[in-house]
Amino acid sequence: MSAEGVAPGLQVADKRATIFIIILLLLCLVALVGNGLITAALGMEWLLRRTLSPCNKLLVSLGASRFCLQWVMMSKNLYIFLHPMAFPYDPVFQFLAFQWDFLNAATLWFSTWLSVFYCVKIATFTHPAFLWLKRNVSGLVPWMLLSSVGFSSLSTILFFIGNHRIYENYLKRGLPSWNVTGNALRRSYERFYFFPLKIATWTVPSSVFVASMVLLLTSLGRHTKKVFLSISGLRDTSAQAHVKALLALVSFAVLFISYFLSLVLNAVGVFPSQELRYWIGQTLIYLCTAVYPIVLLLSNRRLRAVLARGCSPV
Repeated sequence: MSAEGVAPGLQVADKRATIFIIILLLLCLVALVGNGLITAALGMEWLLRRTLSPCNKLLVSLGASRFCLQWVMMSKNLYIFLHPMAFPYDPVFQFLAFQWDFLNAATLWFSTWLSVFYCVKIATFTHPAFLWLKRNVSGLVPWMLLSSVGFSSLSTILFFIGNHRIYENYLKRGLPSWNVTGNALRRSYERFYFFPLKIATWTVPSSVFVASMVLLLTSLGRHTKKVFLSISGLRDTSAQAHVKALLALVSFAVLFISYFLSLVLNAVGVFPSQELRYWIGQTLIYLCTAVYPIVLLLSNRRLRAVLARGCSPV
């Protein structure tokens, strides 16, 4: 199945799996609250002021996609847990996979464009092309959002076509989900169709994200070093601000890369759904998605201020 390469297993989850599922639900609730607060705070500002800064447009889009993605992930895993014998390409799973494929790809692209925006706005490179981007990046944000939806829609359609063809082949042949021939067909699609498509869908935005973060961290690290060597070191307010920015960016990058690696490991089959390892892999993915909004809320002063105004009584 395209959604994380997951096909529900034939074994009933044991007690250890139940413990991990409870952890998953708790992490999902944390992520829902965090992303919900980000989306609500910035969405309220957008409605009240009829405008929103380009950076906050990316943030609210990322928060909304992550918020919806959490619901889909929770629904998918609950369905797998409650129906371990369910056919992995039935209409319910196809519907959940369709949503997951789109929202996951959109989340990766929104995160990528946010890192590009931060890099262009904050980094201090003097190359003419970089300076041109710095002047025009705010006007490119709507195109970033549209391209994210476009790329995500394209990959989602390709995933859906593959899922639907496998389902049709099963219906034509009248094969049960545990049939040897049916399993061979499914493995063939996973190996030669879904896996290359997943890697392309996830690697392209992730590569752009990593490149942007490396450039940004390099620039900010050099500037921070100059600040430390200039006047008063750690006691200088500017130096402390730079250190906090570096820590926030590093945590942002680590969480994104961890999420990407978890997706790849699931696609490779390191966490097969028939075993406890599947739920361990899901826990890693949920942990990354739960921690990120907390880091964002704590590190973004503007977002904290908007959130405080949104939560204050009228």
